[in-house]
Amino acid sequence: MTRHAATFTPADLTPRQVRALRTEISVATRPEARGWWRRPWPVGRQHPLPEPAVPGRLGPGAAEGGYWNLAKAWVAPHQATSQHIAGIYPFVADSGLGHRGPILGVDLNADALWHFSPWEAYGDTSDRGTFSTNILVLGAYRGGKSGTVKTLITRSIAFGHQAVVPSDPKGEWVRVAEAVPGGRVIRLGGGTDTRLNPLARGPRRTGVTDEQHEQLVKQRRIGTLIALIEMTLGARLTAVEHAAILDGLDQCIAATGDRPTLRGMYEQLRLLAAKDHAGLGAEQGAIQPLFVLRRFVEGDLSGLFEDESTVEFDQDAPIVVIDTSELFARGDLAAQLTQVCSTAWIQAVISDRDAHRTRYVVREEGWRDMTSLASLQMFQQWLKLSRHYGISNIVILHKVGDLDAVGDERSPERSLAYSIIGDIENKFIFRVNHQEHTALRQRLNLPVPHVEMARHLRKGEFLAYVGQYAYLVDCFATSTPWERDLFDTDDAISLTASEATDWAQIDSNTLDAIWPGTADADVNGWLESPAEQTTVEDR
Repeated sequence: MTRHAATFTPADLTPRQVRALRTEISVATRPEARGWWRRPWPVGRQHPLPEPAVPGRLGPGAAEGGYWNLAKAWVAPHQATSQHIAGIYPFVADSGLGHRGPILGVDLNADALWHFSPWEAYGDTSDRGTFSTNILVLGAYRGGKSGTVKTLITRSIAFGHQAVVPSDPKGEWVRVAEAVPGGRVIRLGGGTDTRLNPLARGPRRTGVTDEQHEQLVKQRRIGTLIALIEMTLGARLTAVEHAAILDGLDQCIAATGDRPTLRGMYEQLRLLAAKDHAGLGAEQGAIQPLFVLRRFVEGDLSGLFEDESTVEFDQDAPIVVIDTSELFARGDLAAQLTQVCSTAWIQAVISDRDAHRTRYVVREEGWRDMTSLASLQMFQQWLKLSRHYGISNIVILHKVGDLDAVGDERSPERSLAYSIIGDIENKFIFRVNHQEHTALRQRLNLPVPHVEMARHLRKGEFLAYVGQYAYLVDCFATSTPWERDLFDTDDAISLTASEATDWAQIDSNTLDAIWPGTADADVNGWLESPAEQTTVEDR
């Protein structure tokens, strides 16, 4: 029920009497006069406090031992940015991948350590899991790709994982293998007598029948030969050339007692090409493969892969590196052929599923494995079987445009190459150039904000895509001095401390001694204009 009050003020009252009357009216209309009490509003408040359950200033507390109607202390609301609020309330930060696997860096969004293991992520059945163990590493030069991959591998060794580098064209992994206890380095070229036979039979896989084992060995040998020949020719083989290779391989196996080599294949193809009636024109199909294998036996690739292997793959070594840095000067094609041969030699050993080993296979300059249709198909099969063999392939590219060197535009080779890298679910994207904006959007389907962020990443920072989630990680934030010194790849272009000190201490007299010319007695003379120097000489 609403109450209304009306007041009348006589006209003959003095100002003091008017003020007294208003005070009396105010007291009469206060809440206490209507049977309930409300505490006055605090200064700055816009709303009253809620009404007490029992009227009165003290409530039933004094008489009945209950509560007291005392207002709580009024606290001003806290204002802050979302970044600071995330620090106050940790539950708004991302939970990450958990604590399984080695520490790879710091999650910059959650301000927490970021652990990663492709096998742990693959075994995770939650929405944080992934369906592949392979990793695509993409970024511009000096972005921190190599240091991050080396950090992941060296720290994973403590978790029982092993690593293999089939081809190290720059010799960067040699230092790492030599620093790790038990690491193995196999050097090719440079005057060494090391030989790797890509047609080696390899150890028998556990749990397979004799027929299955023979079929697997034959498929690997044929695939290696076709990849080598097609990569060299730059064209696909014809049906007749395929038949010639199969006939030559069968004859080589029979002649060598199931120990075929590239030299043996060369001899058998030469005999086949010399026959007048080898059958259905097989002698014509042997000519092209013959001249390709001649490069390995007598040409620029001789002394590497044409004979029996002189070394064995150490299956117990924590890291095995094949140093091909001496072959880098022979050209891109030689490097590509070397990578195919070394990968085939390693594949014969590490593709034993029942050995229960988990290995990283680091593919430096990954585009070299994808230069022909045969090598692409071999590479794709190797990626698909990685989970079956317990392998994590790490494919390193400088930019998406590296694959433009694979085949012609709209060719099956280039489409397959882009399809392969698009199917790799785990991606580490480092700093990229602005030219990569369109390629990242179209080829890798990255969001526009992520592409913009990738253009401004610092060295060692990368966007990690694991399954359905993305993380912003700083790897070098957790690097130790030992790791920074071991993984540094810029030492060849960096000034040493002594060199920097020498240059800093050069004075004007030293400059006068090394500066070319016939002119003045001090450095100041070089700062004068030609007109001024002529005037001085004329005087």
